[in-house]
Amino acid sequence: MSQQQDKQPSENKLWGGRFTGATDPLMDLYNASLPYDKVMYDADLTGTKVYTQGLNKLGLITTEELNLIHQGLEQIRQEWHDNKFIIKAGDEDIHTANERRLGEIIGKNISGKVHTGRSRNDQVATDMRIFVRESLLNLSKILHQFITAILERHIKKSMY
Repeated sequence: MSQQQDKQPSENKLWGGRFTGATDPLMDLYNASLPYDKVMYDADLTGTKVYTQGLNKLGLITTEELNLIHQGLEQIRQEWHDNKFIIKAGDEDIHTANERRLGEIIGKNISGKVHTGRSRNDQVATDMRIFVRESLLNLSKILHQFITAILERHIKKSMY
């Protein structure tokens, strides 16, 4: 019986449909990027929110489903913001963590529609662009404040 279970694809892995059997825990540790990419939670949620709006416009998800998805995404955003998001063992990266949690909140039947026509590579590339763009905007604001402070100090010193 255990041999049959070992040959079953893992449901919790991104690659669950391609491989069978258990993964060595060391490989899981090596493959897990969540400790590094959890800073991108907001970009991932924003990208998913916008993508689902497109799915709705195309008629691939209903407005009711869209609203449920958006409510779930906002709940997840709040959990991350409040440091109440619970990371579980199967969460390999920020994408799988958010997807898992969305499924817990609104059900897998609806949350599973979020990836209609969207590859993992599309999601990662979009999230990176959103994250880098937001980071650069924040850096730009900080640099502007810094330059303004230097100029103000220079002006004050020049007057004396």
